[in-house]
Order: sequence, then C-alpha cells, then structure tokens
Amino acid sequence: MVCLALASFSFGGASSAAFAAGSDKASVQHTVDETIKPLMALHGIAGMAVGVVVGGRAYVFDYGVASKETKQPVTRDTLFELGSVSKTFTATLASYAQTKGDLSLNDPVGKYLPSLNGSEFGKVTLLNLGTHTPGGLPLQVPDDIHDNAQLLQYFSTWRPARPPGTVRTYSNPGIGTLGFITAKAMNQDFDALMQTRLFPALGLRHSYMHVPAAKQRDYAQGYAQDDRPIRMKGGVLSSEAYGVRTTAADLTRFMQINMNQVRVDPAWQRAVTATHTGYFKAGPMTQDLIWEQYPYPAALPALLEGNGQAMILNPTPVTAIDPPQPPRDEVWINKTGSTNGFGTYIAFVPSEGVGIVMLANRNLPNDDRVKAAYAIITALTGAPQNKKR
Repeated sequence: MVCLALASFSFGGASSAAFAAGSDKASVQHTVDETIKPLMALHGIAGMAVGVVVGGRAYVFDYGVASKETKQPVTRDTLFELGSVSKTFTATLASYAQTKGDLSLNDPVGKYLPSLNGSEFGKVTLLNLGTHTPGGLPLQVPDDIHDNAQLLQYFSTWRPARPPGTVRTYSNPGIGTLGFITAKAMNQDFDALMQTRLFPALGLRHSYMHVPAAKQRDYAQGYAQDDRPIRMKGGVLSSEAYGVRTTAADLTRFMQINMNQVRVDPAWQRAVTATHTGYFKAGPMTQDLIWEQYPYPAALPALLEGNGQAMILNPTPVTAIDPPQPPRDEVWINKTGSTNGFGTYIAFVPSEGVGIVMLANRNLPNDDRVKAAYAIITALTGAPQNKKR
C-alpha cells in the first residue's frame, strides 16, 4: 500500500544547502511530487498546497482543486483551515505578551480571571495551559457551553484528575483559555490582535481569523470523510484553538520566521523563538509552548508515536524540565492540525534550514502526514532515514 511505502522511501544526496545549490525548482518539485501525488490518490484528496524550505529558498507547490464543484484549481492564493496548527499562533501571541510585560506564563489563571480565584482552575498556570498540563482538561469545549460566562462557570467547578504539571492531556480549552487571557491582558479582542498586530508584524498578508468577502473565492472547500462539502463553524474558544485560515505561502513564511530565516521586528522574533523552549518530557517528545520537538536526526517511529492518536486522546505522564530547555537548532519541531474538512502538518529542522508545510482540503491520518513529510525532508537533506526511536 502507498501509505506503507511512504515510510520506507530512501533518497541519496548531500546536505540541504548542497541540494538547493545543485538543483532547480523542478528538481525540488519532483521530490515533493513523488510523495504528495500518491498521498492524494490514497486518501481521495481534492487539493493540496505544499510549502518547502531548503537551502535558503522557499518553494510552494499546488495540487488539484480547491473545490470539486467549481473545479477551481489550488493556487498560491488558496486559503486553507489550519485547525490546531493555529495554536502555534496563539502561543506566539502569548509569548509576545510575556516579552512586553503584559503577562507571565508562570502566573496562575486566577490573576487574570478573578472570578476563578480560589478555584482549582484558578491555581493552574498559564504555562500549564500552553503545554497541555493543567491536569486533565477535555479535548473539546463541552457541547453545553455556548458563551464565555458558561465557560467560566464550568472552570469554577472543574477538578484536575491529576496534579497540574504531571500529565499531558491534549486540550482545546487549555490553549484556548491561554489565548483568551492573553487578549484580556493586552486589552484587545483576540481576533483583532491576530488580524491587526500578529499577522502584519510577521508579514502574513493572506492570513485571516474570518475570511473577508473579497477573499471568499480563494477559500478552499473542505470535504468530510463521506465527501460532503464542509467548513469550520465557530464556537467558544474556536478562534484561539483552531481558527486561522491561511495560504501555504504565508504558513511557509511563518515557518521561516521560526527558523530565524527572515527578518521581523526583534521583539516578535524573540517571542517566536521562545515558543521552542522545552518544558516537559512527554513520551517520545519534548513539549514546548504548543510546539512539539524531537532530537535530530529524528526517528520515524518516535514521530509517529508523538503525533499518534494515543498521544492526543490519552493522558501521558510528563516530567518537568527544570530549568526549562532553551531553544535548540538540532531538533525536529512539528505540529499537526485538523478540522472536519482540512488537514495540516508543519515540520522543520532549524539546524538544517529545512522544513515543510502541508495543507489539504480533507482530514487525513496523522501517520500518513508524518510519513510524507519525513520522506520529503530526508530526501532534501540527504540524511539516511532513521527508523529507530
């Protein structure tokens, strides 16, 4: 099967810099095509956009159609839903607020949400929210919560299943609340902060919390597993947890900023880089501020385990890194994201100056996203594939 073959691709070559120096865009695209086209066929994906950074150059490759109904092709302007990759933007905003003195990640929630003072949730730190370690929040905001008042009421009676900082439980309400608190600390609406401050500061000109009317024609149609057209619906903390829509070019630029390859305001660069600080060991990976990192050269089984359903759905014991691990270059950093109709993956290795973003208008298994990215990155770096943990 193709999905198994993706795990065993092996390419020769030299470093990423040598690859780019000796190859043109067509050669890079050939490498990407070899993996992405079979991946699309396997999962019936209508359209994808793939951004690749190698040898100091950024490339974007478009595949298929943004809409089966209109047959509109995927282009450089096509907007995709990022799902939980949006959390990395929320983490960046929180990190920026910390650099500006608006908040401290070591502060308890109750400092910013006074109604929760004295509650168990009020004692949880902002860092716990940004590392999935409050002690057992649910994956999603409960269905019977429809506004922020109901959310705060829910938190007022919440009790941790485990002491905060001892277990990782992947959660939208956690990072969502960090975004909510960050906006409160910065005295502005979250969506407005993203749209008028973060995106412009990072040079992301085609990124949106809400797609404007003039850009609706560029908004890809997502498809559910039964091929029904579907797009994300809003809800409590949806913007903060999974609400960004963007292009492959913008997400590739964001990845380059994370690798310190393009120049932005120094305060924002410090904020971006700080999100790579390692706070907890969790299974095969290190939990940063939302980002997840692995030693490089990365081992495919470790990547599959760290991005697998068990790590998303089940509590994972963690060990705090004390003092926190400063950002490092020789690591594989990644994040997956999904909505009902879209699937995203971003992975990069700062020391190699190489990375990939994959956006699809169908939600596909994390395993196959990781295998595809791993095959492409190992081809571009010329590194032997490391299949052991």
